[in-house]
Amino acid sequence: MAKSENPDHYEVLQVSPRADNETIQRIFRHLAKRFHPDNTESGDPDRFKVVMEAFRVLSHPNLRAKYDAQYEQIRESHWRIFDQETSVSDVAADRRIRVAALSLLYAARRNDPDRPGIGVVELERILGCPEQHMKFHLWYLRENGWIQRTESGAFAITAIGVDRVLELGGPAKNGVPLLEAGDEPVVAAYRNGSG
Repeated sequence: MAKSENPDHYEVLQVSPRADNETIQRIFRHLAKRFHPDNTESGDPDRFKVVMEAFRVLSHPNLRAKYDAQYEQIRESHWRIFDQETSVSDVAADRRIRVAALSLLYAARRNDPDRPGIGVVELERILGCPEQHMKFHLWYLRENGWIQRTESGAFAITAIGVDRVLELGGPAKNGVPLLEAGDEPVVAAYRNGSG
């Protein structure tokens, strides 16, 4: 989902779309305290506004229901990297997931070095990878030092990870694009060498 036009409120609050109201409120309080403009250590007025808007929508039953209906439509048409016939246990598919994750994290860091992270829920959704398999891939990428957790709990690429992406030839290997047409602007900008 595009950052400015269609913010992913679940990603902003780092909660699952299945999260209950109590969880949303608890996470919101933590993030609001952290990013509040009066917080001299970690205050961020822009991020605070985004967190407030996400909470406003997700804490109100009617607004959340309306958002969820839209969210499901966006999710259905969201990036599709793999066809349905790809086996989740296939080594080649696993490698492709890891390269895709690194490429996405590269693009995120390149486009916003101050907030380079992507949450695990968003990675799962973008890559069409189930939670248990995503844990394996994130473990592998962390063990190699290619990614790390940010203070917000999201994942971000490291300098070693950037080198790895460049070794792999960026988002395309042997002339085959990793992501399809209609990708999110962050990845499209990366592929075009802008951003």
